Amino acid sequence: MTIKVTFPDGAVRDYARGTTGTTVVEGISPSLAKKTVAMKWNGVLSDLADPLEADGSIEFVMRESADGLGLIRHDAAHVLAEAVQELWPTTQVTIGPVIDNGFYYDFYREEPFSEDDLRAIEKKMSEIIQRAAAFTREVWSRDEARRVFASKGEAFKVELIDAIPEDQSIRIYRQGQWFDLCRGPHMRSTKDIGQAFKLTKVAGAYWRGDSKREVLSRIYGTAFANQADLDAYLHMLEEAEKRDHRKLGQEMDLYHFQPEAQGSVFWHPKGYMVWRQLEGYIRRRLDADGYVEVKTPQLLDNKLWEQSGHWGKFRENMFVVPDEIPSTEEGAPVISGDANLMALKPMNCPAHVQIFKQGTKSYRDLPLRMAEFGCCHRNEAHGALHGLMRVRQMTQDDAHIFAREDQIKDETARFLRLFSTVYGDMGLSNIRYKLATRPDVRAGNDETWDRAEQALADALHASGIEFDYAPGEGAFYGPKLEFHLTDAIGRTWQCGTYQLDYVLPERLDATYVAEDGSRQRPVMLHRAVFGSFERFIGIMIENYAGKLPLWLAPVQVVVATIVSEADGYAQKLVDRLKAGGIRAELDTRNEKINYKVREHSVGKVPLMFVVGKREAEEGTVSVRRLGTEGQKVIAATDAIVELMAEAAAPDLKVAK
Repeated sequence: MTIKVTFPDGAVRDYARGTTGTTVVEGISPSLAKKTVAMKWNGVLSDLADPLEADGSIEFVMRESADGLGLIRHDAAHVLAEAVQELWPTTQVTIGPVIDNGFYYDFYREEPFSEDDLRAIEKKMSEIIQRAAAFTREVWSRDEARRVFASKGEAFKVELIDAIPEDQSIRIYRQGQWFDLCRGPHMRSTKDIGQAFKLTKVAGAYWRGDSKREVLSRIYGTAFANQADLDAYLHMLEEAEKRDHRKLGQEMDLYHFQPEAQGSVFWHPKGYMVWRQLEGYIRRRLDADGYVEVKTPQLLDNKLWEQSGHWGKFRENMFVVPDEIPSTEEGAPVISGDANLMALKPMNCPAHVQIFKQGTKSYRDLPLRMAEFGCCHRNEAHGALHGLMRVRQMTQDDAHIFAREDQIKDETARFLRLFSTVYGDMGLSNIRYKLATRPDVRAGNDETWDRAEQALADALHASGIEFDYAPGEGAFYGPKLEFHLTDAIGRTWQCGTYQLDYVLPERLDATYVAEDGSRQRPVMLHRAVFGSFERFIGIMIENYAGKLPLWLAPVQVVVATIVSEADGYAQKLVDRLKAGGIRAELDTRNEKINYKVREHSVGKVPLMFVVGKREAEEGTVSVRRLGTEGQKVIAATDAIVELMAEAAAPDLKVAK
């Protein structure tokens, strides 16, 4: 019996039922077969050796494609596990998924792995890849799988088998004599992995993420289709390490963390100066764009969170405290089991609705753009905290636009202009835009979603912005725009947010009086430009490797003396600079000038005015710029005037 196979170009061919993908591609072209490592059958990534049992569409997967890269990393994880067990046979293997930029595998052994072990494992992996053992799939009974893995002492695999639903088959993949429990698919053989791989680090992990379970050793690695791509990625990792905001933050004396306030930042004067400059800048932009600024409480009763829906969906990430009953005679507060609960706000939106509801709003009042630099708290797990990038206490440049439905397109276009202007001012222009559309589980009917998605798409087109769709990635309550920023070394960050919400105004009973006198629900547009100040500052530090734009630098210039006779002149220069709004510091220490230059370079001070006896007599300064070898002697007055113009924030610069 034959089946019909449809190819990407629309051609249809007949094949015998049970024909494999391998046979199909070999029949088309030997050169195509050589490059093909897997297939998509009816859109599902599959083994090339799978038999085709019914009519369907086929697409061949090349090793160099995005799907091929995922398979390279998946297969490399299997080879990693085989290499570890060849070197240390008593080690138990657990799980080894593909992750962003690579893969990892978790192992259970008494002794943790060392860096020297990683090099030995890499060598063994290379040997296994060169064996070119075919990946073959077998389907076992549940009892057989349990028996075989139990006999090998693989207790974790037995537990995984027990967790597989009864209606799913137990798939085993072999590569030579070694085998593993796996859903697949895989490439043809270990040789398809290639030699462009690297094990990057080892870390600890809990089995199934449970701190009460066994501690495992996690080996991370990466793999690419060719050595050039691997080398570029490893170079990016080296650059990322140099640019790590945690390291630079300490060197620049910006902030610190400590155990007594997990996930909350202690901002030092220099770090908070960066914050103040960003806050002042974005506040001026918002003022000019028609926003009103508000301030809302930190603690809100859980009843409001229940009404908004956050209590049911976000409760585990909220810091909750009892609303204490007044003190007894002894002075100790009484907390009963039925005391009301309060929560530190994890987001600002329900509080903004409360302000909107004060007094009657007319259609003429809309759109109402309500902004807040709102401090929020989220109970992130200790292990998930990461410097400024993942914190428990954050401040967002948050705002909510209450609008009529017919205003969505114009308000979206307006926000896109603001977003583009701000990120251009920050020197961050490499941004990809995505429109995330309706998820399977959602509020609202299809007609409403059609209008909302079309309004956002029309606004993007009207703004001349190219974008991709992210199907099914929208929020529960409406579609959203995603902004993906690529930094100076090629890493991607998702910054800012713009979300369309029909649900919260309904839940919290927000209304306005329409032109016909009826009560209508506003549409709520959630938006942030920076996102959280903490994370955005971390991104800026890493993007600029600490060499922040002059207007953001906490110290813009240091006036440093070569000899003590110039101390008085240097002090007068600092006074003049500060009077001109420049953040200047004085360095008259009894140290060699080269020492001072090196020290302030580590602190990423953009400019130094070096003065000695000659400069004091002539009224000049020797200007040194961070990252350059040369220096320029210029009249002090000219240097100050030039610096004042250069150091102005982007929105305050005088157009030339």
